[in-house]
Amino acid sequence: MWLKDSSIGRKFVMSISGLALVLFLIFHGCMNLAVVFSEDAYNMICHLLGANWYALIGTLGLAFLVLVHFCYAIYLTIQNRAARGSDRYAVTGKKEGVDWASENMLVLGFCVLGFLVLHLYNFWFKMQFAEITGLETGAFDPQNGAAYVKALFTEPIWGQVYCGLYLIWLCALWFHLNHGVWSALHTLGWNNLVWMKRIKVIGCIVATLAVLPFAIVVLYYLGMGIGMLCA
Repeated sequence: MWLKDSSIGRKFVMSISGLALVLFLIFHGCMNLAVVFSEDAYNMICHLLGANWYALIGTLGLAFLVLVHFCYAIYLTIQNRAARGSDRYAVTGKKEGVDWASENMLVLGFCVLGFLVLHLYNFWFKMQFAEITGLETGAFDPQNGAAYVKALFTEPIWGQVYCGLYLIWLCALWFHLNHGVWSALHTLGWNNLVWMKRIKVIGCIVATLAVLPFAIVVLYYLGMGIGMLCA
């Protein structure tokens, strides 16, 4: 099959699945940003995207995209290492034009995936999953997500730990997206002399738009938590 057996096909799948996930991140980040300005608005958004049929279909679709993107990333890495053979053990200098993120995309991907598990536990499991199943997954009301977010990130000591972990995750995510968006657009054909430098700028802008809303929320509650400790 072309999408599995061809190198171009595998990169095409990686590009499309990756860009779809980036669009979701931007949407999800903007949704989360509402909690900084209005807790009622955030709770209303959570209600609209809670245990509804379209939200459940979207969740399954996202899980499928993550699985496809991850599996193809592993497959491509194995194929690339096998193609290089013993050359990968040679000690060489940094390749010209190859940035750090490009050489460490798989490591960054594992870092992002690892923190994603924490994120799913803290929010999806204790919010949407709790609403779907009716199970008690935490000492809070699933209908009041804003109160839970505030409690999690402003909890004495552990709140600051969570904020720090999320900021590390967002840094890894930014580097992963910065190169990933550029690579995806390059794979999809924006690779001529005119657009090569432009899509690197586009990658930087898109990565920032995807990460910045999450970072604002974390920093907002980090400041609030530190203020509560000092009070």
